[in-house]
Amino acid sequence: MVDGGRSMTEYPPHDPNAPQVAIETVARPDAPLLWILMPKALTARARAMAGERGRGARFAVLATVGLLFWGFIFGLLYKLLNYFKGVPEIGELLAGKLLGLMLVSFFSLLLLSNVITALSSFFLAKDLDLLVSAPVDWLRVYAAKLMETTIFSSWMVVLMAIPMFTAYGMAYDGGWGFWAYVAFALVPFLVIPSVLGSATTLLLVNIFPARRTRDILSVIAVMTAGGIVLLFRLVRPEKLARPEGFRSLVDFIAVLRGPTSPLLPSEWLQKSVMGFLGGTHDWLSLYMLWSTAAALVVLGALLHRALYATGFSKAQESAERWAHAGLLQRFAMRLLAPAGTLKRELVMKELRLFFRDTTQWSQLILLAVLVVVYVFNIKYLPLKGEGITFFLINVVPFLNLVLAGFVLASIAARFIFPGVSLEGRTLWLLRSSPLAMRDLLWAKFWVGTLPLLVLALGIVGVTDYLLQVSTFMFLVSVFTITFMTFAIAGLAIGFGTLFPQFETENAAQIPTSFGGLLFMMASIGMIGGTIILEARPVYGYLAARAFNTAASPVEMVFGFGAAMLLCAACTIIPIRVALRRLEATERG
Repeated sequence: MVDGGRSMTEYPPHDPNAPQVAIETVARPDAPLLWILMPKALTARARAMAGERGRGARFAVLATVGLLFWGFIFGLLYKLLNYFKGVPEIGELLAGKLLGLMLVSFFSLLLLSNVITALSSFFLAKDLDLLVSAPVDWLRVYAAKLMETTIFSSWMVVLMAIPMFTAYGMAYDGGWGFWAYVAFALVPFLVIPSVLGSATTLLLVNIFPARRTRDILSVIAVMTAGGIVLLFRLVRPEKLARPEGFRSLVDFIAVLRGPTSPLLPSEWLQKSVMGFLGGTHDWLSLYMLWSTAAALVVLGALLHRALYATGFSKAQESAERWAHAGLLQRFAMRLLAPAGTLKRELVMKELRLFFRDTTQWSQLILLAVLVVVYVFNIKYLPLKGEGITFFLINVVPFLNLVLAGFVLASIAARFIFPGVSLEGRTLWLLRSSPLAMRDLLWAKFWVGTLPLLVLALGIVGVTDYLLQVSTFMFLVSVFTITFMTFAIAGLAIGFGTLFPQFETENAAQIPTSFGGLLFMMASIGMIGGTIILEARPVYGYLAARAFNTAASPVEMVFGFGAAMLLCAACTIIPIRVALRRLEATERG
């Protein structure tokens, strides 16, 4: 008889005369940790070695962009740290405070990322059905999934930390031993938020169904991220660069010497790294990192053993969803009635898909916070006082269009670019129906463009009001941001159709693909081209106002007309190319 992995030989239990025999026990098979991690590693290697067309070109572009990003971060920090080194007494304190602020941001991102990633790794992964039912020790399952969660949620932070620590090591002559020390100290810094995030997810899954927990975690994570960004901006850390704002130099140095967050691992890592660079090793901080990580892993394992079986069982239950027409839906149906039944239903389909996915609409909270921070920064620009001229006051809002364009491109990459990819495997149904692909693309275009246009006009209107610009600059801003919004939306639809990600289950991963990178590069090129074409007529008008001369109307017509043609081309051409791509797709 075989039971639970144990082989037992026994006589019928009802025979009282049966002789007593020893039970033969065979050791239960227990797979090593490496075997549990092997399928993930083999899958990653197979994807890397797949002979997909254009993979080499994609890798070259991504590597080039990544190296440029690393170079920019390294150059900026290295120059700043060299400046700090030249400041006596407080230079090293400023460098440490800057490192602490960056590590606090990293820790917050890691904590939020691990909470979301742990839900998929521990409860929703496709290999869990086999893994949980297999004769594998629970501790090895916990260790494997914890490592998987740590890797998937921390790789981006590690990539961002490489140029940061490189700048510190080279600026303060850390030597080759600095890299080994940073790697040794960074491991517990990554493990601590992973354990905390996994434990938080485990507790929530035991309270709510896993599918509903994903929605709740998405909202909580976005609200927390938004709160952190808003709080960080309201603190106005730039005051540290202005010692005159403190009552005395002693107060300023006391602020620099004081810990930013003494109970957080980011502070321990900062003290440990700066101590190594300063020649005074802070072994206590290193001990706090490793001892806290080890204690949390033990506590997390005990919590996993007690609650995981119940939580995994609940995770198999699907969340209930009720479909009913609300007040806003009925209003939208009436508003879109003149467009016809087909176009109305296409638009309503896009709206329903957006609001049914919590990971989509919950990011509007973070978007609102970022817009508030953006406007907050504009409000506190030092554009009043001695040395501020009429020319400078009007040039700043014109250059502000570049930043507003970047914000709109980022939003379009998140909400408009994935539009076609989110159709997933249902695209064959749309292609096999009598529905024209032109109607589908334009429905996605207008559903994404109109809210983006309202946001763009709101940003420009509020910032221009705060900057008190002239009527000419206000009209230029409205004209430019309107055409750039249409162009950005057109590029998002076009590149999103040319480089779809139909197999991706998480919409947040689609903008980080190769197509998303090309879209951002094209958007930046379009924004830069538009601003360059308008720069000459804007400069001519402001110079004419400053020196009481007449502006050239030919220059204005040519500059603004060329900018308008560029935006129109970036709107129409990508959509036409995308339409041909969809029409060439084989019908089901």
